[in-house]
Amino acid sequence: MADNLWGPLAGLIGTWEGDQGVDVAFHNVKGALGETKFRERVTFEPFGPVDNGPQKLYGLDYRMAGYRLGETSAFHTEIGYWLWDAATGEIMRCFMVPRGSTVLAGGKAGPNDKTLTFEANVGSEVFGILSGTYLAQRARTSKYTCTVKIDGDTFSYDSVTSYVHSVGGSVAHTDKNTLRRVG
Repeated sequence: MADNLWGPLAGLIGTWEGDQGVDVAFHNVKGALGETKFRERVTFEPFGPVDNGPQKLYGLDYRMAGYRLGETSAFHTEIGYWLWDAATGEIMRCFMVPRGSTVLAGGKAGPNDKTLTFEANVGSEVFGILSGTYLAQRARTSKYTCTVKIDGDTFSYDSVTSYVHSVGGSVAHTDKNTLRRVG
């Protein structure tokens, strides 16, 4: 496969692990924001092209699992796709969280960019956020942003999920980690 077909996503192909993760979120048991240190494993499997009329997409099948340090059961997982449209320079990250939330975030990037920025907003028909009833009533997500930096066999990310929690008020749930390619 020619890596250039995946544009700025090509550097992510493979399996990654990192144990420097920091998650800051509302902890229901404590009733306040708290910090959780975590490790994670991410896989990006290439596919494409996906022909959609004249549109041609190349993508990565994406799977992530995060584990609190010292624990063996995942406290957070995601599945989805990262997509590249070379004709428009559009990047997309679409994923589902098994709490009843889906996100289609997007941005622009050149084929050789090493920094990628994604954004999604609730209510938007382009790059939006959907929640199941439970989350919509108790922790409605309003915005998602993520910046990814790719540097050879490492990549890092910083993300912010803004939401309104029924008990905790406005919350900026942040996650960051640096991962290394292991396969």
